Amino acid sequence: MKKLSLAKSLASFSLAAVCALGVVGCSEGSSESDAPTYTGGVAATVNGVEIPEDKVTQAIEDIRAQMGLTDEQSWGEWLAENDYTPETVREEILNSYVDQELVKQGTEAAGITADAAEVDQYVETMRGHYDSDAAWAEALEAVGLTEDEYRENIELSLVSQQLQEQVGADAAEPTDEEVLEAAQTYVSSYDGAKKSSHILFEASDEAQAQEVLDKINAGELDFATAAESYSKDTGSAADGGNVGWDRLSNLVTEYTTALGELNKGDVSGLVTSTYGIHIIQCTDVFEAPEELTSLDQLPAEFQDSIRATLVSSNQSNAYYSWLEEQREAADIQINDMPEGLPYYVDMANFAKDDAEGEVTAEGDNVIYDAEGNPIGEVTPSAGDGAEGESVEGVDAEPVAEGVDEGAEGAEGEAADAAGEAEDAVEGEGAEGASDESTQPAEGAAE
Repeated sequence: MKKLSLAKSLASFSLAAVCALGVVGCSEGSSESDAPTYTGGVAATVNGVEIPEDKVTQAIEDIRAQMGLTDEQSWGEWLAENDYTPETVREEILNSYVDQELVKQGTEAAGITADAAEVDQYVETMRGHYDSDAAWAEALEAVGLTEDEYRENIELSLVSQQLQEQVGADAAEPTDEEVLEAAQTYVSSYDGAKKSSHILFEASDEAQAQEVLDKINAGELDFATAAESYSKDTGSAADGGNVGWDRLSNLVTEYTTALGELNKGDVSGLVTSTYGIHIIQCTDVFEAPEELTSLDQLPAEFQDSIRATLVSSNQSNAYYSWLEEQREAADIQINDMPEGLPYYVDMANFAKDDAEGEVTAEGDNVIYDAEGNPIGEVTPSAGDGAEGESVEGVDAEPVAEGVDEGAEGAEGEAADAAGEAEDAVEGEGAEGASDESTQPAEGAAE
């Protein structure tokens, strides 16, 4: 059975999501005065900077709590099923801290700092999801953070992203031949993709929406003209309501379902989502060729997406190379694992079930080194990349208010840091939360 990285296994948990620098980021921000004492001592030093053993222990204990593995039996079984031991868990988390410290030292050496106003924007965006300061504080407490600690995570995420961009600035641009080769791999996933435009109305404007739809169906009103005149989606209205291809964007379910029933040129009825009323027109359908021999066979948007994937992958590789160089040059001392750790179990009592299939994790935004160790999330963006290697994300930018998922101000590379923390903190039971603060508009993003 393939070993499942501890960090990857936590991709869907709030602890992993809320920590802007990866699965152990929360423990990094823990108040020293409030941190419990386990065994004491120093787990490692990185160029003279100590990593306390208790910090590593607390990170692992937080992970166990988030996964519901606080009793010895369930924890031991999980370790066995995923080819772990207490020793290798410590090693993986400690390696994450080492790499995180190297990133910190790298940003300091490069003179990279975070823009306080940008940090404030993300914090206020998150706070806006809660109907009171008490609810916001309670949500943060549920994932082991204070607001100051959350702010520190955002700051570190922003400077780390700048470091990655600096290191990857000279990464090679992909050639057309490389784009074509990648496209030949991806093209089947685009088969059946649909491009669309929409007109968005407020939920209370059903009468007007129906009137506009009737005029479009009667040939009295051009769809693009209607979008420019009536759509509340200011992002797409100027382009005749164009929202691009569904395979390049995360469209809300109601929109996707309605679009799926349309052929090229068809116009939908009134489609209601949580953000308003849509009239949708399918403007194109892509049919993948049996053999892709030229980029001209692909829509320009697909070419751009694939090229962006390759650029991001090249930047990631450059970053990994930089980090490996830092490891080799650094004075890193790893101390032996002490006795009496709360996460220690005797693995002789837990047998591995070899009959299980390969274990994988989806949606992981943590950065890993070549050995599968979590380096930390060096950018606050959470977009998908080539086989999970993308740092900045390669999906199309949010193209329309009211259709695409995204974070407000997504043109800022770090917008998704707040978005990921939203998933973590909001999942703790926020009441009266408003999606508008993190969506590109009043639209229909899920």
